[in-house]
Amino acid sequence: MPKNNDNKIKVVELFAGVGGFRIGLEGASDAYETIWNNQWEPSTVRQDASLVYKARFGSKGHSNKDINTVPTDDIPDHDLLVGGFPCQDYSVASTLSRSGGIEGKKGVLWWQIYRILNEKGENRPNYVFFENVDRLLGSPAKQRGRDFAIILASLADLGYTVEWRVINAADYGMPQRRRRTYIVGYRENSNVSNKVEDLKDWVLYDGVLAKAFPFKPKTETLSDFVIEGSIKEVSDNFNKNGKNSPFGTAGVMCNRSVYSVNAEAIYDGPIMTLGGNVIDESLVPEEFFIPKEDVARWEYEKGAKKIERVSKEGFKYVFSEGGMAFPDSLDKPSRTIITGEGGSAASRFKHVILTPSGRYRRLIPIELERLNMFPDNHTCHPDVSDARRAFLMGNALVCGIVQQIGKSLYRFIYEKEPVSTHPIDTQRNSQPTLNLDLFSQLEPELKINKPKKDFVLDMNKNLLIGYVKADNAEYFLDGGQTKIYYTGKTKSFPSTIALNKLFYFMPYIKGFGVRDLYLIRIARIGNKAEIHPECEDKDPRLVFELEFLMSLPEYVPVRLTIFNTYRDTLLGKIMGDKKK
Repeated sequence: MPKNNDNKIKVVELFAGVGGFRIGLEGASDAYETIWNNQWEPSTVRQDASLVYKARFGSKGHSNKDINTVPTDDIPDHDLLVGGFPCQDYSVASTLSRSGGIEGKKGVLWWQIYRILNEKGENRPNYVFFENVDRLLGSPAKQRGRDFAIILASLADLGYTVEWRVINAADYGMPQRRRRTYIVGYRENSNVSNKVEDLKDWVLYDGVLAKAFPFKPKTETLSDFVIEGSIKEVSDNFNKNGKNSPFGTAGVMCNRSVYSVNAEAIYDGPIMTLGGNVIDESLVPEEFFIPKEDVARWEYEKGAKKIERVSKEGFKYVFSEGGMAFPDSLDKPSRTIITGEGGSAASRFKHVILTPSGRYRRLIPIELERLNMFPDNHTCHPDVSDARRAFLMGNALVCGIVQQIGKSLYRFIYEKEPVSTHPIDTQRNSQPTLNLDLFSQLEPELKINKPKKDFVLDMNKNLLIGYVKADNAEYFLDGGQTKIYYTGKTKSFPSTIALNKLFYFMPYIKGFGVRDLYLIRIARIGNKAEIHPECEDKDPRLVFELEFLMSLPEYVPVRLTIFNTYRDTLLGKIMGDKKK
């Protein structure tokens, strides 16, 4: 049982990204409670993942610091440590000359996991759960399997039994062909480790991962050995003369004894496809459609090539690559999402689909989220661009895998079925409803909203024009009050409006038009009762907290276009060439 024995599994999430582990575990059982998390992106000023994480889950227990600088004492005691520790040094996207493995710049972050577990001592968690790329089992190229042997040996020395599986999400009905290594460990004398008797049976039939994702072993793939020596000796000598990694794609390690096989998935359930996760093309912003004159360039990038090149040493060689599907098939799971999925430039690796109208287009952020089984608009944030949202999904994991492993682990711990009040959606609507519980939960303050003295108008920024009901018009006609604009209920706010692009706001007064211009400072979920308790209106609404900039000399009549309530346009189309 968890050490606190209160029917909660307290979770600490390292390298949290935008919260894929958290979504998967909470979708598995309400027992999983994330009490502390860390997300820090080195070598960049922008902390987009941290912004999204805080917006979705709140700031409580969130750390946006370099994990190398976080004292172990600052991390609360917990039952389960999870994390997708950075994998760039193992990724197939890196060339062998750059692939430093566990010694690489980001590979060394494994030792922060080890440091936390080691320094927690007797208070270290009973369970660990990690994710990495499938190449981890064979890295580095010069000493196949060394890195994984180091990880297993270091966990064994801390008292953990460890099992692993390389899982392609699409093999188990999920909507993306994404192969990743999943590692689950159980501390000695925990509820799960006490159930491990025969290593072979645990891998093939009885273990947490075998129960979550059944498989059959491929013939003649058995490996059975002991990882010997100190960590330094493992680093120096493990499989030093071997051509192939000794680790199969399914295995277990107990007291440094390893049993592994190569696994072939067993699954006969429903299949989620790329086409089942795209939205109606009428809701797709025009910028995601590929102009006719650019289609040939995309076809070239996707096609087979043989190109003569010259090496640094002056040798000529032929670079060749096979063709890729153009467009991507809608009746199969998608290809793996990569971090370069965003942006309009033609690319071999970006997804392109053919719409019912005969136009080609790229995938929008909400569709990329769906392929990783995140909630719709999970990464939508006013300060995060569409390209960065795509990047975040390229770095993410498939939440459905975590959910199934989380369910299986719960069954082993409590010996009963898990219950979740927010399981992961497996079917998505082509016309998604707005789900934007993302933004700051700061309590708004009533204050005088004075005109901003120094500002420069950007005519190319998006402007939201919102209808003001007659009973609220007086509020917007008074320039001295705090400016807060409430939409209707969140489910009625049009999903065609990209919130992360909205910059300015103008209230529409019926019979007059627009006059007053505001800067959108914060977008969040709230309700009217938080400001006007007497109204008792607690329905969730999208709230824009506004900063008054200026008033036009007179009202400008405009036409509302979206349900006669909203209009999303560019500031320049309303302001023309007017300057402040």
